[in-house]
Amino acid sequence: MELSRLFVSDTCFFSPPIRYSPSPALSTFFTVRLRINRRRRRSFCFASNHDTLIAGGGPVVAGAGEKHEEDLKSWMHKHGLPPCKVVLKDKPCHNDPHKPIHYVAASQDLEVGDVAFSVPNSLVVTLERVLGNETVAELLTTNKLSELACLALYLMYEKKQGKKSFWYPYIRELDRQRGRGQLSVESPLLWSKSELNYLSGSPIKDEVIQREEAIRKEYNELDTVWFMAGSLFQQYPYDIPTEAFSFEIFKQAFAAIQSCVVHLQKVSLARRFALVPMGPPLLSYQSNCKAMLTAVDGAVELAVDRPYKAGDPIVVWCGPQPNSKLLINYGFVDENNTNDRLIVEAALNTEDPQYQDKRMLAQRNGKLSVQVFRVYAGKEREAILDMLPYLRLGYVSDSSEMQSVISSQGPVCPVSPCMERAVLDQLVDYFKNRLAGYPTTLAEDEFMLTDGNLNPKKRVATQYVRLEKKMLHACLQATTYFINQLPDHSISPCPAPYAPLLK
Repeated sequence: MELSRLFVSDTCFFSPPIRYSPSPALSTFFTVRLRINRRRRRSFCFASNHDTLIAGGGPVVAGAGEKHEEDLKSWMHKHGLPPCKVVLKDKPCHNDPHKPIHYVAASQDLEVGDVAFSVPNSLVVTLERVLGNETVAELLTTNKLSELACLALYLMYEKKQGKKSFWYPYIRELDRQRGRGQLSVESPLLWSKSELNYLSGSPIKDEVIQREEAIRKEYNELDTVWFMAGSLFQQYPYDIPTEAFSFEIFKQAFAAIQSCVVHLQKVSLARRFALVPMGPPLLSYQSNCKAMLTAVDGAVELAVDRPYKAGDPIVVWCGPQPNSKLLINYGFVDENNTNDRLIVEAALNTEDPQYQDKRMLAQRNGKLSVQVFRVYAGKEREAILDMLPYLRLGYVSDSSEMQSVISSQGPVCPVSPCMERAVLDQLVDYFKNRLAGYPTTLAEDEFMLTDGNLNPKKRVATQYVRLEKKMLHACLQATTYFINQLPDHSISPCPAPYAPLLK
């Protein structure tokens, strides 16, 4: 085989063979249709309360006395919230029969660094408060249960107390939000099977199903939490969680907690995950924002990172999350998310007689026998360049050539043009097949999004798959560009009996 001296590297097969020029620049969270305890046959108070929100029911109508009840902000001021620079406003929900969601807006002009509000710890829900004992909190969260499951269980029990609960105004606000994010859409965890089909063709559909299975496992462990958490055990000694709450109710609660939990930095494990009234989902998430809810002396505060005019909605940073996490956790996607990414999984063929040598060489270069490559939005060409050396390694079939690669100490590693063409052709086929797996094309998605009456869930799902397809198209274009840079287009791809596997 004639080999071209096509790329320079300290180690073979992990540098580009061609000098490619760089490119320019909740249904209702706490809807409690409780399972009646067969042994005691008693009803649960909040399930029959007049302002309970019913999952899957019709439009939500305020209870007769609701207008006389103090709002969330008034309740917080009554219990220690200092004067702040924000107000709660309504955001109408198009094509949504439920009450408008609330959002936090500036009550006056704000400058960078201004503290918009400071919520005292007495109004913040953490595992330390829920479990009453930080040691128990640490034990539970390092075992089988997540912090979210513990917080969800606590507030479900609090909801059962109705207006007797200290947290009633906060729970009522979470009921109003119904686990909806800033686009007025719930997490796909709460979508029906037919609604999940809006995400067909995308790996996120399987992610949602897997997340639901994980939530079910946590549900099955709830009785352990109830038994170990002294505060819950003393208050509800006979209300075993899995008898008091169905899985569907717990899933609603879990999804709602997931949409509003705050991850605090530089605090103990028992205070790491917190529910902060006036925090999300009343605050909107934005990927290019740097403002974060921060634990300070005895409080959680928000200092803004940009100027605001009175009435502007306040935004906070959602962390470096791809759109898949934003959709599952919060029910929205960010069109300008620089952290958005695709996953391409490549694996060396285990049937290859030279598998062990290739695995060793891959590890020498910081890669695994099954390697995950992250393709970031706007950096698709760089991602392809990162994949190529790994894929080339998989195409080496001649044992003497393999030994030459292993023992090579020089800066130049040879790659045949036919091998390079085979590698690039495999990538082209892979990206085309992924695009063909969607029921709609990119152009059809863009046309669909021009419909002002599009169902909110279908709209956010279409936005999501459209962004995925844009990244896949960019990958396909980058790979085609590299093919066009090959010196001889008449060369056929090399046969590859043990080509790497892509999924």
